[in-house]
Amino acid sequence: MASAYLIKPHLHRTYPIVQYGKGIYLYDTDGKKYIDGCSGAVTANLGHGVQEIINAMNEQAKKVAFVYRSQFTSEAAEALAEKLNKHISRRTHYWTFLVNSGSEATETAMKIAIQYWQEQGINGKNKILSRWLSYHGITLGALSMSGHPTRRVRFVPLLEEFPSVSPPYCYRCPYHCTYPSCRLRCADELEEAIIRIGAEHIAAFIAEPIVGAAGAAITPPDEYYKRIRNICDRHNILFIADEVMTGLGRTGKMFALEHWNVEADIVTLGKGLGAGYTPIAATLASERVMEPILHGSGVVMSGHTLSANPLSAATALAVLEFIEKHQLVQNANKIGGYLLEQLRSLQASFGWIGDIRGKGLLIGMEFVHPKTKEMIPSSLAFTDMVVTIAQKNGLLVYPSASGNGKDGAAIIIAPPLTMNQEEAAEFVDLLTRSFVEIDHDLPTWMKGKDHHDNGQ
Repeated sequence: MASAYLIKPHLHRTYPIVQYGKGIYLYDTDGKKYIDGCSGAVTANLGHGVQEIINAMNEQAKKVAFVYRSQFTSEAAEALAEKLNKHISRRTHYWTFLVNSGSEATETAMKIAIQYWQEQGINGKNKILSRWLSYHGITLGALSMSGHPTRRVRFVPLLEEFPSVSPPYCYRCPYHCTYPSCRLRCADELEEAIIRIGAEHIAAFIAEPIVGAAGAAITPPDEYYKRIRNICDRHNILFIADEVMTGLGRTGKMFALEHWNVEADIVTLGKGLGAGYTPIAATLASERVMEPILHGSGVVMSGHTLSANPLSAATALAVLEFIEKHQLVQNANKIGGYLLEQLRSLQASFGWIGDIRGKGLLIGMEFVHPKTKEMIPSSLAFTDMVVTIAQKNGLLVYPSASGNGKDGAAIIIAPPLTMNQEEAAEFVDLLTRSFVEIDHDLPTWMKGKDHHDNGQ
């Protein structure tokens, strides 16, 4: 029974109590079955109740669950770092710093980027540039880098003003242009910001390869990241890729930046690294970044009590081995393609589906006024309506920001990478059923015939 002692996301809302999970399904204590169509928070990449992962956790727990990283290393942590390096690059060596959450990973990336310059006697490069409509975590450093207005608003006086440039949001281009005639003005905006602020003050630029919670899988044009990489190199600024949501197979590649054949100086991982079986995340620093630290202080100034604990490391290692063994990267690409095709067919039936985007099994769906394509006002709580009705029908989808970050409505579709085509068809059926129900009860504003029906 739910109690009044646990702080939940909405204090006045009643939540079902989960009983158990198996594969892509979750079951509550009333026996109701749900398709986990978003892997929780785009986290349960292998699905639920995977015996191979449970066995690995049990075996490590029998040996040792925790040691402090300043006193011991472990076989599990060493093997995990080696395997991550194997997957991330054929061109350079990456070192792994293990932490417990995506927020910690991005804060560690920020600290390593600043320390990289300090170790060379360059103390002025301590700003991190980032994009609006981005989300890098909820701790103060990570939130400072995040261009997520609704998550920043309460804490603005405590935050750094790091978000500086627009995202590559082709559906709502900030320049009202169309790719490729736009000539990637959104990428060039980074260079303008660097010139305005001064490269001598900037340590790094951080970006999600595909924007997650702040933009419902905003996916850039093909040449965008090559341009970004070139701008960072010319101005002697590090490039941090936040792959907390996109990494480890989610987008149909092991790392999302592989879609554009670009490598970052620092990469963050989380969510899918532990696949929901354990809290673990990682910051991967390239040989270039580590070299002055190795020849300088020899210490990366970061760390947490549970960093690199053997139990979490062994679990994450088992997750990576499961991904390899069952070819889940390839499956994400295959099933993601099927889902994209099926979801785009819904646009003809539901005019309030404005855009469907993403790669692999990271798919965003943005909702709009069906006549004018205007962003939906936040006061209508349309995203919450979609999520609530879908859950009532036994389908879990993830709420996302879109539009300008305050107004706009969207969801993320991101089922476990283990989903098969039959399960994907079941997902589409439940989503369609939910959309039919929503269509019958659209807010009055969305039933208007023209731009003037919004009452403004």
